[in-house]
Amino acid sequence: MQNPSKHRRFDNVCVWLKFDAISEINPGLNVGGGIAGGIEICITFPTEYVKTQLQLDEKANPPKYRGIGDCVKQTVQGHGVRGLYRGLSSLLYGSIPKSAVRFGVFEYLSNHARDEAGKLNSTRGLLCGLGAGVMEAVVIVCPMETVKVKFIHDQSSANPKYRGFYHGVREIIRTQGIRGTYQGLTATVLKQGSNQAIRFYVMTSLRNWYKGDNTNKAINPMVTGTFGAIAGAASVFGNTPLDVIKTRMQGLEAHKYKSTLDCALKIMRHEGVRAFYKGTVPRLGRVCLDVAIVFIIYEEVVKVLNTVWKTE
Repeated sequence: MQNPSKHRRFDNVCVWLKFDAISEINPGLNVGGGIAGGIEICITFPTEYVKTQLQLDEKANPPKYRGIGDCVKQTVQGHGVRGLYRGLSSLLYGSIPKSAVRFGVFEYLSNHARDEAGKLNSTRGLLCGLGAGVMEAVVIVCPMETVKVKFIHDQSSANPKYRGFYHGVREIIRTQGIRGTYQGLTATVLKQGSNQAIRFYVMTSLRNWYKGDNTNKAINPMVTGTFGAIAGAASVFGNTPLDVIKTRMQGLEAHKYKSTLDCALKIMRHEGVRAFYKGTVPRLGRVCLDVAIVFIIYEEVVKVLNTVWKTE
């Protein structure tokens, strides 16, 4: 029997798996994925900014922001439209290596989890996605997110101290060491791991439902995008509490919390359950668009490669 890893068609498994299979023969595509992710981040980052500010806005009388619109209004009035892009550079610089780590680890794990036909079922895909999410959290996402959150939080301070990306990173490392870029690691690992696990599982399940018994049935890009948006929404509702805890653990006031559990308990005690869902709406907008765009782009890239690179 032929080795399925050498002769598998890209359209046999979900689009995330497809892209990983392709990246094995053309690593340059990971860079392309990173560039696509960078474009998406530039489009949707203001929603990420607003989400982070709302999550950092601890309960007060009254709180600093009265809602999404008020946060945008205050930011633009105080810092101009550019203020909505504070912290963007940290996500841009991390997007390409994050993509490479995610897809590389997922490919490694999935190659050991596929059946003899080279297919991966939803449950194993979920576990491989979980492993990839944990690895990207440790290697890339935690320091990237910590810097982003500190930049956003710094802007709302009375006397901002970071003059730019490199200056900010130097100051963080100078005053807190490398450890200062790894605040909230536990929460980040939980968030990223659950993110990828949920998205892989939902997307694979939807694709399997849509195709039914016809595994070769083509999927329209709009349908792919819709499935991606649903998968993104599922991850938002499933792990926004972890995202709130992560944001608090990475902010300038992180010293108030002894641990991830202590942070969760203090939020519950002082702000109630609703605080765990701060920033859900802006996060929902960004994540749904993000995941939909990623799935559509990967699907179209796969179609091109299936034409150019003929599998046996």
